[in-house]
Amino acid sequence: MRNHTVIALIGMSLMLGLMGSTAVAAGIKANDTGLSKTSVFDVPTPIVYHYKSDQAGSSKLLPRAYLGAPPQISHSITDFLPITRESNMCVGCHDQKDQWGKKRETGTPTPIPASHYTDLRNAPSKVTDLLVGARNNCNQCHVPQTDAPALVKNTFK
Repeated sequence: MRNHTVIALIGMSLMLGLMGSTAVAAGIKANDTGLSKTSVFDVPTPIVYHYKSDQAGSSKLLPRAYLGAPPQISHSITDFLPITRESNMCVGCHDQKDQWGKKRETGTPTPIPASHYTDLRNAPSKVTDLLVGARNNCNQCHVPQTDAPALVKNTFK
């Protein structure tokens, strides 16, 4: 009886192994992987996309992707790069603490919020005069817009 059980287990293992190997052999075609739907062995030439060329102050406010999302950059930032702690031209226009809580008028820059001047880890109730930590790297969260189409269909609202 014991021998029959061992033989049955070996037979089942072989069958499963053969079934698995045929599934691997069928596999996924190289053209069906990734977003580009081309062969994984092709080296595609990237499509060139263009950023908006609107100058700061001349563009419309863009809608936010969802409640609480960082505002999108609605103007060209080419002349403002690189954005560093030592050189952050965004602050020149957007550092408007006196506008906090007030209705924003058309054509005026969105003020940098108080959260960007607050060290939420060490002093959450203290607002400083300078941007805190990683808040100096504006385009880490705020992104300029291009004419690039969406990679995949998206119905997120």
